[in-house]
Amino acid sequence: MRKLMSLLLAAVMVLSLAACAQKPAATEAATTAAATEAATEAPADVYVRPEIKTVQPRVSAPLAEEVAAGKTQVKDYKDITIGFIFLHDENSTYDRNFMEAAKAACAKYGVNYLEKVGIPETNECYEAACDLVDRKADLVFADSFSHESYLLQAAKEFPDVQFCHATGTMSHTEGVANLHNAFAHIYEGRYLAGIAAGMKLNQMIADGKITADQAKMGYVGAYTYAEVISGYTSFYLGAKSVCPSVTMEVQFTGSWYDEALEKEAAQTLLNNKCVLISQHADSMGAPTACEEAGVPDVSYNGSTLAACPNTFMVSSRINWQPYFEYIINCIAYGEPIVDDWCGTLDTTSVMLTEINEAVCAPGTREALDEAWAKLSKGEISVFDTNNFTVSNIVKSNDLSKALNKNAEADGSNKLTSYGADVDTDAAYTADTEAVQNGAFEESTFRSAPYFDIMIDGITTLNAMF
Repeated sequence: MRKLMSLLLAAVMVLSLAACAQKPAATEAATTAAATEAATEAPADVYVRPEIKTVQPRVSAPLAEEVAAGKTQVKDYKDITIGFIFLHDENSTYDRNFMEAAKAACAKYGVNYLEKVGIPETNECYEAACDLVDRKADLVFADSFSHESYLLQAAKEFPDVQFCHATGTMSHTEGVANLHNAFAHIYEGRYLAGIAAGMKLNQMIADGKITADQAKMGYVGAYTYAEVISGYTSFYLGAKSVCPSVTMEVQFTGSWYDEALEKEAAQTLLNNKCVLISQHADSMGAPTACEEAGVPDVSYNGSTLAACPNTFMVSSRINWQPYFEYIINCIAYGEPIVDDWCGTLDTTSVMLTEINEAVCAPGTREALDEAWAKLSKGEISVFDTNNFTVSNIVKSNDLSKALNKNAEADGSNKLTSYGADVDTDAAYTADTEAVQNGAFEESTFRSAPYFDIMIDGITTLNAMF
């Protein structure tokens, strides 16, 4: 999850976009010579996408048992120390999800657990990392996106210590052997949760509570970053797969954890007649607003059933324990840690809570099981380009006008090409072809999300960077 400032949209938002400076042409497969010629002839206010490369998948998800198979342990578990840096305390559902997985993995193997809690995305993160190294940590893990530059600084200073980071982007570009990134295909979990939401909308339509054209969901997002956009788009597409008339509004808070702002955002959406709410934010603000209003809610990072028994439906989350067990065993067996680890449904890194049968529509469990199996087998893809359209493409160098400027679509508004910012330079320049095999290949060329397209059917009410 966190915090994909470097994925800010690559200048796809109407209200606020990332800078669009071009970088030198890639040496791998790129756009046509005609596009290159157009770049030299286009008017100053017309954006021409840089040449982009086609690359092979970079991510993998080895597990602990694969590390240990047939190998000799070089360090006893009791002599291993893992240090963790958390952005917030356990009151944040995001951080608590990491904490519980970290403690469980360390307890399973009997390794020493150290933690630094409430560490902001400042030089305090570097200082925390140094302190953990001083306390004999063999590996330091940080859970927030903007911790990464400080972790990189520490990695360069302590080459004999491994540094792992959730949601980061630098492992495949910086060339620092002891810096590693990790994430998971949580967009698949959100898609599944969206199916539960869509089935609830269908039930509300069948019961006469709403009409098909009133099937509007609301979504409370933290920031207008790719991680959040990827999440809410996959949730919407899950709902749309079973309720074709669904639309969605998104309200951003500008904070990962602010209960008052999240509740206020949810109330704005409820006032706009959204009949079901979900979120990518870390407090109980949105679920509480839904419980008070009697509106169904799909939460994130854990069940809110105890606090919201009348409205909670289901929640998706990343299970970080498989990754923590993997990196512990890499230390124990002296094996290298992969640069970009990305967990899947099959590695149990993407999970759903039990559904609340009292709120979910009949047949929801069966529908989720069926979709889960199809995703696992590769029979369906969340971002299959047949399942959404992109009609708003404005190729402008004027940042107040440009929208989806790195996208190409055919006459039916089907996405045919997208230049994703995978390598994450300072200008967020498009560098990699993300559309392959008829789908946008999310978290394939690096673990952290880079889907930042504004698709049809979703309306963003504001922007927050």
